[in-house]
Amino acid sequence: MTIVPIEKHRDDGSARIRLVPFDDIRLSKRRRDLVRGIIPRVGLAVVWGKPKCGKSFWLFDCLMHPALNREYRGRRVQPGAVVYCAFEGQSGLEARVEAFRLHRMYNHAGAVPFYLQPVTLNLVKDHRVLIKVIRDQLGDVPPIAVALDTLNRSMPGSESSDEDMSAYVKAADAIREAFECAVVIVHHCGVEGTRPRGHTSLSGAVEAQIEVKRDASDRIVVEVELAKDGPQGAQIVSTLEAVVVGQDEDGEDITSCVICPCEDIPQPAKAGEPKLSANQRVMFRLLHQAGAGGLTVEEWNEQARALDIGKSRKATLWELRCALKDKGLVREYAGRWTVAHE
Repeated sequence: MTIVPIEKHRDDGSARIRLVPFDDIRLSKRRRDLVRGIIPRVGLAVVWGKPKCGKSFWLFDCLMHPALNREYRGRRVQPGAVVYCAFEGQSGLEARVEAFRLHRMYNHAGAVPFYLQPVTLNLVKDHRVLIKVIRDQLGDVPPIAVALDTLNRSMPGSESSDEDMSAYVKAADAIREAFECAVVIVHHCGVEGTRPRGHTSLSGAVEAQIEVKRDASDRIVVEVELAKDGPQGAQIVSTLEAVVVGQDEDGEDITSCVICPCEDIPQPAKAGEPKLSANQRVMFRLLHQAGAGGLTVEEWNEQARALDIGKSRKATLWELRCALKDKGLVREYAGRWTVAHE
C-alpha cells in the first residue's frame, strides 16, 4: 500500500479574505457615529490644533459622554468603554478626571467604563501589546473608542516621513480593526497653523478630521472639517472653567479645568454687555431660547441640569439666577422667568 503524504496547509493569509456577491451585500443598520455628527462609530479620526488650544480638554470631555451613556450637546452617542492613552501630561489628565468627577458626575452611581493608559508608548512597536492589555482587562466587552494623545509622543521617526507616518497609521488601524472601534488621534498643527502637522498620509487615512482653535473671545471652537461618510462643518463651542480639585501635601490648591458649553450665546440685553461666567451664559441662553413665555424655575433647572450646569460647587442654580437678575438680564413675574427685554 502506498501512503500519499497530506500536504500541510499553508497560511498565506487567504483565509481572512472573502468575496461577497453583489446580491448578498446588505445595508447595515447599526449606528454610524460614536458621537453623532462628530466622531465616527468605527474608523480613525484626528483632532488637531495649536498647542494649548484645548483639544485634549475637549476630547476627554467629549469621550466621557459615551462612557457615561449621556447625550453630548443634544447629540446621540454610542455607549461603551473608552480607553484613553495619555502619552504626555499624565498628571494633568488625573486632575482633569478629578475635575470631571467633582463637577460633572453629581449623584452618579456605579462604575464608569473609562480606562486611563498613562504610559508613554512607541505605538508602532507596542500596539500589539496595547491590544492584548485592553483585551485582557476589558474581557468580552471591547472598547468603543481608543484615544491616542498625542501622536508626537507615541510615534518614532519623523512626522514628515511617508514611511514613518504610514507605519503609525497602520498601527492605529490595527487597534481599530481589533475592536471595531473609533481610534481618535490628538495631533498638533504645522508652523503655518492651517493643517495637521507632518505627512498628508494621515489626513488621507482618517474618516474624520476635527480642528480645535481659540476664537477672539478665548472660546474653544471645535469644527468637523472633514468627514468621509457624513456632513461636514458641525461646530461645538465651549469655554474652560478653572476649578479646584484638591490640595497637595503643602496645602496648596490643585487646579484643573472643566469644559462648559456656550453655543449660540445671545448678546446681553443691557447696554454695556455685563460680563458673564460660562455657566451664567448657558443659563441666559436657555431662557432666551424659551421665548416670551419664559420658563418656570423647575423647567429652567431641568434644562440646566441636562447640560451639567449647577452641579459645580462654585455656584448653585439659585445663585446663577440671582446673578443674572442682579445684572438686569432676567426677571420673574407670576412664577415664570423671562429675559428682561422681552
